[in-house]
Order: sequence, then structure tokens, then C-alpha cells
Amino acid sequence: MRPLSMVDAFLPLGCVVAVGLKSEAALLPKGARILVSGGDPARLAAMLAALPDDVTGVLSFGIAGGLAPTVAPGDLFIATALLTPSESFAADPRWLADLSHRTLATPGILAASDVLLSSVQAKQALHRATQAMAVDMESGVAARFAASRGVPFAALRSVADGPEDILPRAAAVGLNPDGSVAPLRVLAALARHPLELPALIRLARSSAKAHAALRRALA
Repeated sequence: MRPLSMVDAFLPLGCVVAVGLKSEAALLPKGARILVSGGDPARLAAMLAALPDDVTGVLSFGIAGGLAPTVAPGDLFIATALLTPSESFAADPRWLADLSHRTLATPGILAASDVLLSSVQAKQALHRATQAMAVDMESGVAARFAASRGVPFAALRSVADGPEDILPRAAAVGLNPDGSVAPLRVLAALARHPLELPALIRLARSSAKAHAALRRALA
């Protein structure tokens, strides 16, 4: 494994940051090397595969879905390990220690999913299988790429939707490929399912809590 060249305890020189949303990317320092997946793991995998050989580490950053019963919106986690249905990836211990110290995030297992977990039952099933605190759609791809390149991996995630929160259908269709919100698709989904408006409002509020936690961590 190539050594981790640290110019800062948060972002190593040559590090790539994988996010799902444009709003997450906006929180990161200017000049950071950021890939925005738009909530599409396959797109992120292609973007990572196209990177040159100068990548020294991969950080997965952004919001996540809560899995453990004790988790609430705004909780901040740093991955000790990342689990997929068939794989396990350990976070780089030195990077983990630096991030934990700097951000005061709680160390814990995180899980990866290729699809949005919108139901309570799906979240409970994944928690039983992995004992993970939270789940997102970028970390698995990022960890797999880091392993293939032999570079360190880390994940810093803040919970947006809690383990008992049902995600409205608008959440699954409301993103453009560049990670920005697609308001017309959100409105169209709400027109078809108007009773989901309260859930969408709750998600917006809890997502704001998660973004605020990430902002504080960076500060």
C-alpha cells in the first residue's frame, strides 16, 4: 500500500472525495478533488475508474440513512469498517484516528447499498445482517475502488433519515445526475402521492440537521 501523504489531517494530498449530492460537495474545502455521483453507484464507479494513478486515498462523505435503533438525524459517524452484502473493507487506521480526533464523530460500522432503503423493514434487515450504524450508496463503491488501487479509505457520514423513517417516493426520483435537486420530478411524484408531503418535509428538516453536522465537522 502506498503511504498516505498528509498535508492536512482531514484531506490528504491527492485524496478523492466521493459524495452523492451537490449540497454535500458544497460543504467541502475549495480545491478538494470531488466526485458527485448523483445517487448512482454505477456512475460513481465509472468516474473512479477513470481517475489517473495519482490518487492517494478515497474519502466517502455526506449524509446517510440510520440503521441502528439508537441512531437519530444529525448523528455523525466515522467508519471503522464498511460492509456490503458480500464484502468487508477496513478503514485506514491512521486516517480513522485523525478524523475521529478532528471531527468528534462516533466510530462505528457503516453499510453500503446500491439502492435507496426507503422502508423501515429494509433498514431493520440490513442492520440485523451487518450491525451497521448507518448506510449510504457511495461508500461501498469508494471502498472497493480504494482496495483495487491499494490506497487508504475512510468514510464520514451524518444521518439524515432515522431507522424508523419511511422515505417518500419523491426522494428516489428527486436527483439530477450532477447531484442537484430535480424539483419538477419531486413535484410530479408528490402529485401522484400527495399524502407523502409530510414525510418529505420531515426528510428535508432531518437532512438539514445532517448537513449542519457535517459543516460543524469540517469547521
